[in-house]
Amino acid sequence: MIRTTFLFFLAILSAVASTAAAESVFHRPAGLEPDIAFWTRIYTEVPTTSGLIHDNRRLGIVYEQLDYSANTPRSERKKDVSAAKKRYKKILLRLASGKRIGLTKDEIRVLELWPGDVTNDELKAAASRLRFQLGQADRFRAGLIRSGRWKPFINETLARRGLPPEIAALPHVESSFNPDAYSKVGAAGMWQFTRSTGRRFMRIDHVMDERMDPYIATEAAASLLAYNHDTLDSWPLALTAYNHGVAGMRRAIRKLGTDDPEIVLRQYRGRTFGFASRNFYPAFLAAAQIDADPEKYFGPLEIDNPPDIVKVSMDDYVSTAAAAESFGVDEETLRYYNPALMPTVWTGNKYIPKGYELRLPGHSVNGDINSLMAAIDASQRHAQQKPDVIHKVQRGDTLSGIASAYGVTVNDLMQINNLRSRNMIRAGQVLRLPGAGAAVVAADAKPVVVAAAKTPVSGGVASTGTTPKATTEPVAAAPAASPAQPVADAADSEVVVATAMPVQEKEATVETTEFGALATAQPDLAADPSDYTVADDNRIEVQAMETLGHYADWLQIRTQRLRDLNSLAFGKPVIIGQRLKLDFSKVDRSAFEQLRIAYHRDLQEAFFARYQIRDMEVYKVQPGDSVWMLAQGRYKVPVWLLRQYNPDLNFDRIRPGAEVHFPLLQPL
Repeated sequence: MIRTTFLFFLAILSAVASTAAAESVFHRPAGLEPDIAFWTRIYTEVPTTSGLIHDNRRLGIVYEQLDYSANTPRSERKKDVSAAKKRYKKILLRLASGKRIGLTKDEIRVLELWPGDVTNDELKAAASRLRFQLGQADRFRAGLIRSGRWKPFINETLARRGLPPEIAALPHVESSFNPDAYSKVGAAGMWQFTRSTGRRFMRIDHVMDERMDPYIATEAAASLLAYNHDTLDSWPLALTAYNHGVAGMRRAIRKLGTDDPEIVLRQYRGRTFGFASRNFYPAFLAAAQIDADPEKYFGPLEIDNPPDIVKVSMDDYVSTAAAAESFGVDEETLRYYNPALMPTVWTGNKYIPKGYELRLPGHSVNGDINSLMAAIDASQRHAQQKPDVIHKVQRGDTLSGIASAYGVTVNDLMQINNLRSRNMIRAGQVLRLPGAGAAVVAADAKPVVVAAAKTPVSGGVASTGTTPKATTEPVAAAPAASPAQPVADAADSEVVVATAMPVQEKEATVETTEFGALATAQPDLAADPSDYTVADDNRIEVQAMETLGHYADWLQIRTQRLRDLNSLAFGKPVIIGQRLKLDFSKVDRSAFEQLRIAYHRDLQEAFFARYQIRDMEVYKVQPGDSVWMLAQGRYKVPVWLLRQYNPDLNFDRIRPGAEVHFPLLQPL
């Protein structure tokens, strides 16, 4: 191992600012230049065999670069990093004691990294802010080369939708333009969508995962970023929300009273606003700067060219084997060009879905594209999808036992059924097996009284959010109120029940890879601006689809206790937007928030298992209009989703001329 020490000198704004940058909607505050310089160095100078020991708040303070050989074991690296942190902590604490005479060379070097007027308290605080950042230069260079395959499409998509062209550099931060990237927290694809956020704009199930398709995911990323900007009215914060979530950025703005990106990134102290969130925007600015002039940093590069692709719309359900044979390509090539199709399709357990646009290499196609489907023999074209195979969970079953009995992996079962834990199954649940279903079928739900809107809503999809007054109805009647429903191919409602012999539980390991320099995956409900946190006074804001019964269950108290705390009459519903005081005598605030978020996550995932947002329309309110009736009749949008697209609009006080954003839905 070679260890290199150095002084990290920064050239501030004058060295990096340009006319183009000054005109960009992505502002570069002077106070963020040290951070941008840090990430520029990580992306262009420090390879993945090296890393920097640095201050996690003042990124201009870099204590040392650690260098390793490519085959140095991870355990040895971790041990060395830990030793380096201990050494610098000892140095900083010694300096914090006020000692300035008889210093060692290392102590003098560390002290000189700080301003001359640094206080002992600052040095003491710095001793607890030591962090190691792995380099990314070789990975970034490889991403620049790969980016040529999709850059023209990304640029065209951004231009068509009126979005800033700099966004095209975001995949450098997310995945190094690796379309196969899969993070340890479950984010997938070039744009690193989580399932919960991705399902708003893409189909993600056991048959297709459109996150893995760079073209479809690009459209989805554009939709999410446009939504973030519409909600926050700030491109720097819209970009940060891609990592931290819209609700988190709204809380930051509300708490600090400003949307200035430098103030937000420097001063906001949200519980989940950690290093990755604070640095997402500076890292993006560094990536965009490098992407605009890559040869300045890496010399001449041979950028990949976009592939020659033709698309064939599938008029019927077809097996991959039949498609490959008919189109004159091997299945391996077909799989390369169609990464959204899941393993269940390639193993023959499911057909390529009807309506899917199959991509083929251009050189393999001869003749009229429109006639390609005719090349598939009629006997190989099917009107329905293959039926699902399910297993009904029995008392004593374990996920690993079920997997072993059917010769599949626990990872496959968890992914297909959207399970977050191998221990979260219960007797009576119905699990789809690989080659089959997409979700756990919901158990029967008890009746609830849903939070009421002041203006009547009834019928259609729109009525799933709220009702005009307190009404008792099964949760199952609301499309978005139960765990995720199966995404409907033509025959997905048909099932074949499988049985298995009892088996012993075996251990299984789920392996994932972190591709980015930052933990850049979106949080749960990243696109949901609703505030699900508890205020310092133990109050919350009532959100759609919530009831006193929900709060009581999550708090492990009686509903009457909540009525007493808030002077609510029996039978009176809570109103969306109302603030309620809660009792945390049995459950702490963090546990309550986790249960609340999980409820809304499951509710939204269920809805987006059946519907997808394809666009957004701005409607100008006319005299006599009822927003609720528009939501119910014209747009068929549930109230909770309508509120997400208009978080600052009071629907009971809308005047003619007001603009309402309606998401446009399409069924899957």
